[in-house]
Amino acid sequence: MAAPTSNNRKVLGRLSLPERNFVAEALRTETVGGVLLLIAAIAALIWANTPIKESYESVRDFHIGPGSLGLDLSLQHWAADGLLAIFFFVAGIELKRELVAGDLRDPKAAALPVIAAICGMAVPALVYTLVNTVGGGSTDGWAVPTATDIAFALAVLAVIGTSLPSALRAFLLTLAVVDDLFAIIIIAIFFTNDLNFAALGGAVLGLAVFWLLLRKGVRGWYVYVPLALAIWGLMYNSGVHATIAGVAMGLMLRCHKKEGESHSPGEHIEHLVRPLSAGLAVPLFALFSAGVAVSGGAVGDVFTKPETLGVVLGLVVGKAVGIFGGTWLAARFTKAELNEDLAWPDVFAVASLAGIGFTVSLLIGELAFSENPLLTDEIKAAVLIGSLIAAVVSGILLKVRDVKYRKLWEEEERDDDLDGIPDVYEQDKPDYHLRMAEIYEKKAAEHRRLAELSAGPSDNGDGPA
Repeated sequence: MAAPTSNNRKVLGRLSLPERNFVAEALRTETVGGVLLLIAAIAALIWANTPIKESYESVRDFHIGPGSLGLDLSLQHWAADGLLAIFFFVAGIELKRELVAGDLRDPKAAALPVIAAICGMAVPALVYTLVNTVGGGSTDGWAVPTATDIAFALAVLAVIGTSLPSALRAFLLTLAVVDDLFAIIIIAIFFTNDLNFAALGGAVLGLAVFWLLLRKGVRGWYVYVPLALAIWGLMYNSGVHATIAGVAMGLMLRCHKKEGESHSPGEHIEHLVRPLSAGLAVPLFALFSAGVAVSGGAVGDVFTKPETLGVVLGLVVGKAVGIFGGTWLAARFTKAELNEDLAWPDVFAVASLAGIGFTVSLLIGELAFSENPLLTDEIKAAVLIGSLIAAVVSGILLKVRDVKYRKLWEEEERDDDLDGIPDVYEQDKPDYHLRMAEIYEKKAAEHRRLAELSAGPSDNGDGPA
């Protein structure tokens, strides 16, 4: 989403005020969604590891849908192929907005998060491949540890109570958006089955109609929702993963404001759909995908099998090293300076937090080992354990600097003149210091008045009042 501004040649410098406000609003929704995601994942694990686990499997594998349209799917597949299309639709809008109206429209500002995200995906893939090449495992799951789950990461921040400054939060958010883009490309290229060209042609035609209606200014959910469902169904039957349809439609929305508009259509629709994505689609996917049997022996197998060990090391080590290394290299070769309020260990802590790769990692794990259900469950367990380790490590690293973060956050939020704009964004205005002097003088006068009242009348021999 938002990228740190590089106008002052700063790495993780202060965001522009519009970007700060947009990031703050997006983070609120993502944090709530992350907490729901966390609850759903825990519920799935408990459900799948109790005496009633057969009921979990029955519900997960229950089929529903019109078979004549090729959509007689299990609830698990409806969640992975259907509900996650909503998640990727929102991701497409986020990406479009950043490319045309956000800080990412500036190539200099875009370079840092893009390089960091690419390195943060390449290094985990290399770690997984190396572990499985040496250990004689399957390299099919190389893409599993490449993803970052921003909602889960924000839920971890909410649980540990760390007040990250907006620049670090925006950096994490931008990493996740770029991460989603490359995950989409990976899914489209490497996990496409035998193509049904008739269905694919119908999906492309549907997307063309969708684009044309948008350009003509046609409005009405009753037009776009049925069309979107038709495009999704055709994309599913084409052999291309159905979530690609969501991304494509999200990218088509206009995300720049015209004169007289308070919000672009893309921002408005994102505001409406994001709660559905974060509050329903992703948690339900977690509920039907995270339920794996976890025993002492299964946990031990995660650290002994090359496929599962590669996922854990990719998430915990590969993500942190890749993002931190990419950020440092980008700063080094562009001669940019790190924000003086932060230190490089802060970047490493956020990079470690990006090792939480829950939602998309689970999806890719299902796609990579669809022919081996046992290994699929083991990969899911590895994703859960790797994400948990990354959460604990990053939580400890962030807590060490929490006092500093809270001070920076409070400084960003301070609004002494109560005009609705944080003071840090007004310090360069000519009338700012005059207003602040007036405010401080009023406060000083109030303190003097309270001090006089608390002291009571002076002792002049007249006795107490």
